[in-house]
Order: sequence, then C-alpha cells, then structure tokens
Amino acid sequence: MTADQLPASVAEHAAHAGFRDTRIYLADVRQEKLVRLSGSGETLSVDTTLAGRAFRNAETVTVGRTPRTHTWTPLLDGTERLGVLRATTTTMDEAAATVLRALAASVALMVVSKRPYSDTIVRLTRSRPLSVEAEIVTSMLPPLTFATTDVVVAAVVEPAYDVGGDAIDYAVHEDILFLSIFDAMGHDLSAGLTATLATATWRRCRRADADLVTASGVIDRVIRDQFDRQRFVTGVLAWLDRRSGVLRWVNRGHPPPLLLREGRRPAELRCPPAPPMGLGLGDAPIPCDIRLRAGDRVLFYTDGIVEARDEADREFGLDRFADFVIRHEADGYSPPETLRRLMRSILRHQNDRLQDDATVMLLEWRGRREARMVPTHPEEP
Repeated sequence: MTADQLPASVAEHAAHAGFRDTRIYLADVRQEKLVRLSGSGETLSVDTTLAGRAFRNAETVTVGRTPRTHTWTPLLDGTERLGVLRATTTTMDEAAATVLRALAASVALMVVSKRPYSDTIVRLTRSRPLSVEAEIVTSMLPPLTFATTDVVVAAVVEPAYDVGGDAIDYAVHEDILFLSIFDAMGHDLSAGLTATLATATWRRCRRADADLVTASGVIDRVIRDQFDRQRFVTGVLAWLDRRSGVLRWVNRGHPPPLLLREGRRPAELRCPPAPPMGLGLGDAPIPCDIRLRAGDRVLFYTDGIVEARDEADREFGLDRFADFVIRHEADGYSPPETLRRLMRSILRHQNDRLQDDATVMLLEWRGRREARMVPTHPEEP
C-alpha cells in the first residue's frame, strides 16, 4: 500500500485490538509541529501540546479515564523520532499499553519503509519547498538520531529549507563508529555539491578501509579536480572505538570539537590543523587521539553555531553554546531534544533568519542517556 492508505489500514487493524480513532502525526523537518497523515492539514505544536510532550519526551501520555482514554504514543524508528500515534480505548491497563507500544512501533516501521519513495510524506513534513542545494544535502544525510547501549549520536542541521554547505555523516562497522562533519565554502548550489561530494568520497574511503589521513587526502584531491581549486570544504573526520572509548580524529581547517566532561568547563579538542580540502596544498593532517571516559560528550559543529549574531551584532558564542547543552541535559532532556531546543534558541537569537548554515552533532560514550530516547510507560499529565 502507499503512504496515503496507511492511516485507514492502521485504523482497521487497531480496532481489532480495542483502539479507536487512531491518527498518525509526523514531525515536520524543523520539529516544530506534528502534521496529521490524512490530507486534512491538521497540525499540533511540538512545544505546547500533549502530543508534543509525547514526542519530546518519548513517553506515552494518557488523557481521561475509562470508558474513553485518549493516548499519545511516540513513533520511533530505533531512537529517531518520527511523530506520534493517537488512539482512544476503553481499557488502558498494562496489557493494553504493551499492545499500543507494539502498534506504534509497527506504524513507525511502515512510515520509514515508505519514506524513501513517498512524496506524500515528504510534502507533509515540509511547510515550503527546499532549495535545490538543500535537496542535495538532505538526500545524503543519515537519520539524525542513533543510539546503542555504548553510544549516542544526535544532530541538527539548519536552515532546514535552505541549508547549502553543511553536512554530517556517521556509520557503524563492528566496534567502530565513524563520524564526519563538513562545511563547504559558500551557501549556494556549488556549496551543496561540494558537501555532497565530500560525504560520498568519505563513505567510499572508509568502506575501502582507508585511514583518516588518507581519506581526507582523497577528499582534497576529488574536490580539487572537480572544481579546479575554486571550492573547498573544512571538516573533521573521526572514528570511535566503542569498546575502549578511544576517539581519533583529523582536522581540516574546521572548528575543533568540544569535550564536555563531568560538568567542567568545555575543553576544545585541538589537533594540528591541515588546510581545508579542495585546495590541493599537499599538507597532510596529523591524527590525534583521546580516551573518553564514561559519560563524556563531544560536540562537532560548524561556525554558523557560535558566530550567529543578533541585531546588536553579538555572537551566540562558544560558552553559551556549551552551557546550553550542559544545562538542558542536566535538566533531563535527551540529546536529540536538547539539540532541537538549542537550534530554536539560535534561531531566536537571529530573529529566525540564520546568516549561515548551522550544524551540530553530539557524540556521547557510555552516558546511559539512551534510556531517555525510548518509550516510557503511560503517564497522566
């Protein structure tokens, strides 16, 4: 069936389990609203509704008591937040809650399976068309949330509808987690092509077992040959040994990652930088290592985060950036929710008009925060 047929099919089968009036809501690309998969145009705020609470906190929220109990259950693909499922039931005990979570998980899997070829889902989750460069970049992005019992990766990329030169990537192979962040020169179609070319080359290199220094050199050569030294991209390439916590990275003209450890002042992970990739200057980067401690978080970001300026020309700044993440995670927010709120704060700082692409990717090793990213038991507001 198509995505358009999904709501009716879910309603039909959910009725056999005692759930009525099921509705599927999907988050828009900026995770500001939940849009009903029905063609009705109905939307709900992520920040101010019970449906939004279920989405934000990955928890099932119940309203009312028998004979009519309304529920909002998060739709998750692993730990990637897709939206929420609304349902009404006359019996809400633990057995019903278990069935409801299974139903929501099934719906999430169906949404994900149809998303690659469904323009219905794409159109639904966008309030306006993406720029061509944003279409190019977003088509290459992995899910912006990933977690196991060892690691958590969460990311945000803005402006969602016009991002041009920023890109992140990650992948797992056995015990190694690979990560990258790129910031291409400019904010136009060529920037999108440059960032995409860097990402594709990085994927090809790591899948061929190239080390970080070699991979960055290949990216440098590919972009140089394609754009004749007229374009370049800064970036950090890294891998993490999920068993030992050893993080290795190379820096190609990019802002150094930030280490957040035990509430201390953030430390920049400085490494001798090499020139950006694409200029063909021939200077190979020097790889650096650090052994992470359980609970450590590393922030990879582009300069659009810290250099965002308000009307008085004041930068958002490195200290405010790190402090925001520390405070919100201390308040119990999950990594993806913390980054969602961070980007809302940066957008407010610039009156909702970013002057540059702004991207951040958070890596956490053995922090046990992945438990905040999966459904909890029903809770009354």
